[in-house]
Amino acid sequence: MPLEPTLLDRPRLPTTPPPLDWLTLADAFEVACLVRCVSAAAGPARAGRRPPAPAHAGPAAEFNREEAAHRMRQLLARLEIPVRHEVTTGGLRRRYELHRLQVPREHRATYATLVDIGWRQGRRELIGGPASGASAPRRAWRPRLAAAAWRAALLAGGRHVRRHILGIRLTDRELAAVLVRGAVLLEVPALLRPGAGCFVVSVADGPDRDRILHSVTLDPATGPGVAAVG
Repeated sequence: MPLEPTLLDRPRLPTTPPPLDWLTLADAFEVACLVRCVSAAAGPARAGRRPPAPAHAGPAAEFNREEAAHRMRQLLARLEIPVRHEVTTGGLRRRYELHRLQVPREHRATYATLVDIGWRQGRRELIGGPASGASAPRRAWRPRLAAAAWRAALLAGGRHVRRHILGIRLTDRELAAVLVRGAVLLEVPALLRPGAGCFVVSVADGPDRDRILHSVTLDPATGPGVAAVG
């Protein structure tokens, strides 16, 4: 007569990863926003075919701007995830550089988990309204997460600059919503409108633009990657 399975014999249900601490969350969330800025497509429009990815290419990101690639490298270094940075050129009459970041195979699971948790936890903090009796760390870190999202978008998103606005073109609806909510936390009104196959998030020129750019500026000691945001 077969024995009834004990609790030890039964398959364990997957456990929910613990939430990230605030410092790790800020870095992982910014990485996730950088990736979402370029997840749909990389490479300048109308620039011809992109160079083929090398055979060892794995999950990572591709940026048109060197500053965005350097910022992601800086963040991944703080998260203790190694990354390979490759630069290729493409285009015929209009030449351009494409910066590919590749995470080694043995670190991809850790990388993917951090990006996933960072995005979900960071998005929840920004989209969700402030909880009653929120702690002092939460009140302090939510604007920092908002600044991280805007910094990523300004570095890696499509610029949509006009005389009267500072705008970002995005294909990711959720990231666009995060930017609008993040602007509120930075005390700046932002507009979201559909564009040609994308979404445009914009703030008015003048004090609103200056406040956003001031919020995303990093201390020089934190490293490169922000000089071209303004």
